[in-house]
Amino acid sequence: MVALTDRVKAGRLTVEVAEVTTDTTTIRSLDWDRDRFDIEFGLQNGTTYNSFIIRGDKTALVDTSHAKFRQLYLDTLQGLIDPAAIDYLIISHTEPDHSGLVADILQLAPQITVVGAKVAIQFLENLVHQPFKSQQVKNGDTLDLGNGHVLEFVSAPNLHWPDTIFTYDRQTETLFTCDAFGMHYCSDLTYDSNLADIEADYRFYYECLMAPNARSVLSAIKRMKQLGTITTIATGHGPLLRHNVKELTDRYQKWSQEQSKAETTAAVFYYSDFGYSDRLSQAIAHGITKTGVAVEMMDLRSADNQEIRELASMATGLVIGMPPVSGEDAELAEQAISTILASTNKKQTFGLYESGSDNNLSVYPLEVKFKAAGLKPAFPSIRITETPTENTYKLCDEAGTDMGQLLSRDKAIKQMKSLDSDVDKALGRISGGLYIITATKGEVSSAMLASWVSQASFEPLGVTIAVAKDRAIEALMQVGDTFVLNVLEENNYQALMKHFLKRFPPGADRFEGVKTQAANNGSPILNDALAYLECRVASRMELTDHWIVYATIDGGRVSNPDALPAVHHRKVGNHY
Repeated sequence: MVALTDRVKAGRLTVEVAEVTTDTTTIRSLDWDRDRFDIEFGLQNGTTYNSFIIRGDKTALVDTSHAKFRQLYLDTLQGLIDPAAIDYLIISHTEPDHSGLVADILQLAPQITVVGAKVAIQFLENLVHQPFKSQQVKNGDTLDLGNGHVLEFVSAPNLHWPDTIFTYDRQTETLFTCDAFGMHYCSDLTYDSNLADIEADYRFYYECLMAPNARSVLSAIKRMKQLGTITTIATGHGPLLRHNVKELTDRYQKWSQEQSKAETTAAVFYYSDFGYSDRLSQAIAHGITKTGVAVEMMDLRSADNQEIRELASMATGLVIGMPPVSGEDAELAEQAISTILASTNKKQTFGLYESGSDNNLSVYPLEVKFKAAGLKPAFPSIRITETPTENTYKLCDEAGTDMGQLLSRDKAIKQMKSLDSDVDKALGRISGGLYIITATKGEVSSAMLASWVSQASFEPLGVTIAVAKDRAIEALMQVGDTFVLNVLEENNYQALMKHFLKRFPPGADRFEGVKTQAANNGSPILNDALAYLECRVASRMELTDHWIVYATIDGGRVSNPDALPAVHHRKVGNHY
């Protein structure tokens, strides 16, 4: 089998062509330098956008590419096949990084029939602004390309787009999954040949995009198991899965089962393809899942009133993106909001956001109605008036975390009281230091007070830090990220400790009023710290409620050699 047949270069954008299986070719658009993607604070290894050609008696193209690859992709495609010979364009979902060149393909090949979920076809009609032939498919439908290539479609909504479908080729036992089971990882390797190299990015991708839809993941996996043998998973991002298919799909199932078993659920209602509603909702949902609270996301453009009513009445927390007030969706939006309001009860909490469109409903009337109904706000309503920035998504992520912590507060208190008192007190006798961890990535900065810190290695010099999963800074401590470990001084720590123990509102500047200077890695050094160490994350180990972060040391300095570090003594060991 051909591993690599061609690579066309254009700066740090490249296109790789490889034979996947008999009659199946991939065009992988490699974006080597991309360092931001949606709600993630940063990418360490770029990303790819994968497209596929399946040749039977008829030919299907599965997904396209990002608009930034327009000329590279189209030249590569036309070098492989005459567009006039393409019979079908299968749209796994309409997110622009996969469907950004649909209009270009249709101009080259107007005879193509576009195949997708009902919602996807509707989205595309508004996206490409030109007539095209289409075929709507639902779960279990098939498309026979001939020569044994019978394609079966699997409905997989919310992974991570409301119109997502998987496509299974029975002939080659290949499953085309778009975002699901993918990762933002760019390398010369077409496949997952080295699991150790990709597993951190694979997990990070799941946490950001799939964890908020854990129940939908489990539904999709259940449908996948009915297909038969899956030899290759042709993902939309990153390497294709062939060497570790079972291991990596089992991880999705395990993580999603853990997430879906949460005792508490928050519902996130949004309007896809309206303003920035989908992106903002995903950021809020991500923040909620970090606290161990399950999330159900629902696109109000495609959901019916019964689905809305059931979710709104079942969930403990409700998040709503403001709907459009005019246009074709306005009437449906009004009905959806009325259904949610009629389904609430006083034990629920709520959060609202405006999506940045001039056409959306203001948060204030709905906020008044929720409060009048006895619901408690989980975070201040969010108003987005400009294009979201990294800090906008950080604000939304932290707002979601605030909701999750509020919803899980009673459980946390119960857990604090559950340990045997002797064990609890004995564990509390393990002392630690007092440290402030500071980190900056792009526009985003964060900090946290820490005491679970220990030197871990001599060669290279390294430390371990336990970081709770719901800490805002955790997103800035992925493999490859840098941060500063500030060591507090025995007789000069109270002010800093008091400041960083405060509960900061979502989006707040944690360094306001604190004297800092920038380290070589860009993160803040606290001027009043006894010492600091510049660190780089080398690996992470997951525990039930914390991440153990192992970081190597790039540099450091002591400001007062005669002073001693602060020591933290606890009375109990089952909470901070």
